[in-house]
Amino acid sequence: MRASRLMSILLLLQTRERVTAQEIAEQLEVSVRTVYRDMESLSAAGIPVYGDAGHDGGYRLLDGFRAKLNLLTADEAESLFLAGLPSAASDLGLGAIVTAANLKVMSALPPELRDRAGRVAERFHLDAPGWYSETEPTPFLTAVANAVWNEQAIRFNYIRWATPHLVTRSAEPLGLVLKSGNWYLVGHTDTGIRTYRISRIMELQVLDTPVHRPPDFDLAAYWTDYLESFDQRRHRDSAVVRLDAATYDGLTEPLDPATAVAARAAAGEPDANGYREVRLPIESLERAVPDLLRLGAGAEVLAPEELRQRVAAEAAAMARLYRA
Repeated sequence: MRASRLMSILLLLQTRERVTAQEIAEQLEVSVRTVYRDMESLSAAGIPVYGDAGHDGGYRLLDGFRAKLNLLTADEAESLFLAGLPSAASDLGLGAIVTAANLKVMSALPPELRDRAGRVAERFHLDAPGWYSETEPTPFLTAVANAVWNEQAIRFNYIRWATPHLVTRSAEPLGLVLKSGNWYLVGHTDTGIRTYRISRIMELQVLDTPVHRPPDFDLAAYWTDYLESFDQRRHRDSAVVRLDAATYDGLTEPLDPATAVAARAAAGEPDANGYREVRLPIESLERAVPDLLRLGAGAEVLAPEELRQRVAAEAAAMARLYRA
């Protein structure tokens, strides 16, 4: 365990110019005191590691020092080929590069590890898009990805989703996110950090203006917060619905996950017959009608009255059709 931790510290030092004891402790989930002891062990083993005090201090390796740390364990060799997204790499124009990198890694592995890694690649495949959804065309994805990587600002024409119309936007690209088969750009604008669906970009111009990346920006943390706020903006209203026990238990099948979670959080206690009243977040009355009809006869809309009437009218029309 300690040998593995020392190897991880050495890898950190080789991939970063300078790293503090606190950063190492947080990365490896150990105490700062443990890091101090590990640094002494590395130094005693002949590793040229130096510690600088002060506000901008930290640990660093002697310039030019590199250790051969390319020996993988069996588990690491197997897991390596689960981390790839071939289709995503292809979308970004990196398919050939990823293939070449995998070939180099495979050629560097001993035969027994090469066989194990190959078996994993043959037996597991990651398909990012959701069921019954087509991948959207993204003709500007490669150009956006290059702007993200090269830290160049962009200007583009974009179709807004809320009230669809064409707008022109300028942004400093901060990152790309692949969500359910769709690509999103996260960029810094004059009004703050914004998210854009790349399939809605109509025209794109890469500018010579450099990107000023916020030093504390965390793409993964931003995306988590964005998803939560997006659901809040999307669900502008709510409906009170009475559900029988079976429909309540199966809410996650006909409804999207965010709606189902919100409904369960706002559900009342079941009555003597097992019925519950829940408050479902909805985008609009128009969008809510087909969503609620998917719940079938186990759901009764109680409020708002206009939504109840719309669902009843649609159900009555369906009943007349089938009677005919």
